[in-house]
Amino acid sequence: VQLQASGGGLVQVGGSLRLSCVASGSGFRIDEMAWYRQAPGHERELVAEITSGGSSHYADSVKGRFTISRDIAKNTVYLQMNSLKREDTAVYYCAANYEARSPWDTVVVGKAWGQGTLVTVSS
Repeated sequence: VQLQASGGGLVQVGGSLRLSCVASGSGFRIDEMAWYRQAPGHERELVAEITSGGSSHYADSVKGRFTISRDIAKNTVYLQMNSLKREDTAVYYCAANYEARSPWDTVVVGKAWGQGTLVTVSS
């Protein structure tokens, strides 16, 4: 499973951005998808996650401002970010928990990561 994230960039405080992440490959099924972020000097943290059933969970710091959604048919997850703050500046990574069938016909579970996309919020 390969994840390709896009949509980062430079935005002013109070502005909006929409991140996208598409999963590609064959022979897999994706369960949860999520967005993480890592700011300079900080550990990677979970921003939002969404299950295959559509249930979502957010970090307290982004509740009410960010919205995660997904298009299951397109294997794509989105992160709509509104009312951006300087402290939202970070590299954002998408992640996906998946199941796949091995060549020996066993189920393999794993977590795939995208390459990261930089979001910079300036005042």
